[in-house]
Amino acid sequence: MPNAARRSERSRQAILESALALLHESGYADLTIEAIAARAGVGKQTIYRWWSGRGAVVLDALVEQAGASGPPPLPDTGDLEADLRPVIRAIVAELADPRLSATTRALTVEALTSETFAEQVRDRLLRPQLGTILARLRSAREAGDLRADADLDQAVELLIGPMYHRWMLRTGPLTEDYADGLLDLALAALRP
Repeated sequence: MPNAARRSERSRQAILESALALLHESGYADLTIEAIAARAGVGKQTIYRWWSGRGAVVLDALVEQAGASGPPPLPDTGDLEADLRPVIRAIVAELADPRLSATTRALTVEALTSETFAEQVRDRLLRPQLGTILARLRSAREAGDLRADADLDQAVELLIGPMYHRWMLRTGPLTEDYADGLLDLALAALRP
């Protein structure tokens, strides 16, 4: 007799892998539960049994792709600017990439319309990523490289928020020069 738990896990994995593959092939706008189900070789009802819709499937797939242990900690070379620069540039590059950005935009729209979904995106996807920056800022403050009174949660938002503002409202280009300038301004405000 087949093991139902193993079969369920195989189906779940197939669904998540199919969602990511379709997302990369055709983008979020064309992603449907029907297409995911067909590619995964399961019925739509199987997907709806576990997820409320395509946003929830994509969120689980992205979280799983990031790994159970979450993002790795940022390096601490003793040079905060050098440690943060590649991270800030990578975020800007991801937001500037139309293909990657389309998924982020779609998830943002869904988060704006559902408090529950917004909490899941924040807690499962954003917090672990932002936590790596927070931890690096904490070690910089302990080393005396940041003001002792700096609110580190606000400091993370100071670094990340302007990128998302520019991305969301399309107020200007998302370039390495922009990322570097943003980092320079933020660190100037945070240093003792």
